[in-house]
Amino acid sequence: MRIRVLGQHIPMSIAVLALAEAAIAFLAMYAAVCIRFEAPVTHLRQLQAQIGVLWPRAGLFALMVVLCLLAFGLYSARQRAQLSGVLIRVFASILIAAAGISAVFYLLPSMHLWRGVEALAVTLAGCGIVLSRIVFVRAVNQDLFKRRVLVYGAGASATAVANLRRSADRRGFQLIGFVQPPDEACSVPPERLLEPQGNLRGLCERLNINEVVVAMDDRRRGFPIRELLDCRLAGMEVTELLTFLERETGRVRLDVLNPSWMIFGQGFRRDPVRLFSSRMLDLGASIGVLTISLPVMLLTVVAIKLEDGLRAPTLYSQRRVGLGGREFNVLKFRSMRTDAEANGAVWAQRSDPRVTRVGAVIRKLRIDELPQILNVLRGHMSFIGPRPERPEFVAELAEKIPYYVQRHYVKPGITGWAQLCYPYGSSEQDALEKLQYDLYYIKNNSLLFDLSILVQTAEVVLLGKGAR
Repeated sequence: MRIRVLGQHIPMSIAVLALAEAAIAFLAMYAAVCIRFEAPVTHLRQLQAQIGVLWPRAGLFALMVVLCLLAFGLYSARQRAQLSGVLIRVFASILIAAAGISAVFYLLPSMHLWRGVEALAVTLAGCGIVLSRIVFVRAVNQDLFKRRVLVYGAGASATAVANLRRSADRRGFQLIGFVQPPDEACSVPPERLLEPQGNLRGLCERLNINEVVVAMDDRRRGFPIRELLDCRLAGMEVTELLTFLERETGRVRLDVLNPSWMIFGQGFRRDPVRLFSSRMLDLGASIGVLTISLPVMLLTVVAIKLEDGLRAPTLYSQRRVGLGGREFNVLKFRSMRTDAEANGAVWAQRSDPRVTRVGAVIRKLRIDELPQILNVLRGHMSFIGPRPERPEFVAELAEKIPYYVQRHYVKPGITGWAQLCYPYGSSEQDALEKLQYDLYYIKNNSLLFDLSILVQTAEVVLLGKGAR
């Protein structure tokens, strides 16, 4: 089962985990105060009369802890780290949250708490969250939070559900089986077929089905509108295949996409309020990142000069395709040799021999992307959006991949949903996979979704995910 939060469809299990860990951090602050001042819980009211109200401080601490856990990818359904890796991320998140709350207490003296209280709260929160993660790892594979799903269809379209292999894509539901419509060829494993033994509603009630996914190859023949209506009125969700796949996988599946779904479906907001909020986020984030990263940018310039000589260029300007298919010059720190493309445009490869020693470091840390902030300030790009591609590649990919030009209906971005969910792309197949995530972002874009992506980008920068 999934719920919609910040423009994303979050598995119910992860939402419950986030709420539980927020509660742990919140209560850790109260427990720390009781331990530090040796006061029983029943005397908290008298104690707060002396040290001030606790709930705003505890709430701020809980929010900061959850944001740090989110930034390290610990609420991502695609998190594949082993338990040891998860615990390291939890430890790092708690340390950063501790530094953040110390800064807040310093800037806002009215919310100040003693260092001993803060240290105890951080320790208690860390131990509680580690325990919650261990419990979560043991419980998440159970079916407690999963929606029981029946697929009406057994042809080529239904295989899109049958072929979901990644655990992240199957975390929100349990596939009970398929019902084969009359005159539809069977393309799913025969052992997964269910015999209706009566009407569809009766089968769903016997199997305790929560959701029916309609995945017929041809709806013009034998569409069971009366049976599906009975299921809907009986309290079961009836969902179209593409909507189901979008919700469960966080992408728009091109193999089952049709224009009518995009035309009549929800999303694809481009109203003035949305455009204004996007531009305000671009300006605020760009100025903030530019201020913080200016020393790093200056060190990068020095490093490039030391490696390649004083006359070597530090910035690299390259034509890219932006909003509405218009071209612009994107700016990056030069990470390759000056003759890297003497023979024309080439996809970047893993361990690319054209990358310099300094270039390998700044690519790993995504420092080479920082000059794009100037593109954002000039309005050529947004902070969040699809990755801008080169005109040569766009022309080639648009001929081979359906709906590829639709990614240019929003401004390209420095970071984005596809960059979070899929590694660096360097082939036509990678472009196709990333397009599915780009279309999901274009359909569901909102200010809160942008903020969520911005926070999660910290994992990419801090842990070097997807860099080449």
